[in-house]
Amino acid sequence: MHLPRVAVPMALARLHWALAPGAPLMLSVSRGDSEGPYPDDDIPGRFFCLWQPDGLADALTGAGFDVLAIDEEDRSLFATARRMRSLPDTVGPGMRVLVCGLNPSQVAADAGYGFAGATNRFWAAALESGLVSSAGRPLSALLVDRVGMTDLVKRATPRSALVGTHEYRAGLGRLSRLVAWLRPEAVCLVGLEGWRAAVDRSARPGWQPGGIDGMPAYLMPSTSGANARVGLAELVEHLRQVQSPAP
Repeated sequence: MHLPRVAVPMALARLHWALAPGAPLMLSVSRGDSEGPYPDDDIPGRFFCLWQPDGLADALTGAGFDVLAIDEEDRSLFATARRMRSLPDTVGPGMRVLVCGLNPSQVAADAGYGFAGATNRFWAAALESGLVSSAGRPLSALLVDRVGMTDLVKRATPRSALVGTHEYRAGLGRLSRLVAWLRPEAVCLVGLEGWRAAVDRSARPGWQPGGIDGMPAYLMPSTSGANARVGLAELVEHLRQVQSPAP
């Protein structure tokens, strides 16, 4: 309640990492749209961040929590949630690229960072392309390289084929609201099937017309080892394109 709104996703991410899957969360905040000191506060100068139910639900979902209820009482919101076997968003202001995966694998969820599978080539390609300066460290990617990470769908599965079209569409809605709020310079969607399911069934890799909420969006093939027809050099080139100006 006393953190700036843009700091809340990372505060929730740290909470996610500190909890075991299934751990309960109860969170209370004040309801409203403003942030800053209350004009008539008994303790002058205290900072308050007020939330609306939908925004709070998005923040908790992005942090890898299953939102069970958000109850309203007077000027307060009371959220009840559980820590999912998932990954938290690592996002904040000033991102030059927001990387968006399809959904976490169970291996990645248990490891605590995305693209953690032994045969996944994301981190190798990200290092070679200059996107990040260290592998398997999403917090460093955000704070040092200005690269955020999220997923279209937060539910972890053994493979992305188990994710439904309705989940991708709902996830794109949350991603659009996240982009509208934090305004990354570009969004990189890793894996074709989510964008094809939610937006354009015939979409090809590259910059996508219209982007996401007016921000440039780049679609690239999956980095999974199961996508062996796409080599590491091609993945590196896609991540280099993401860092170049969009047409």
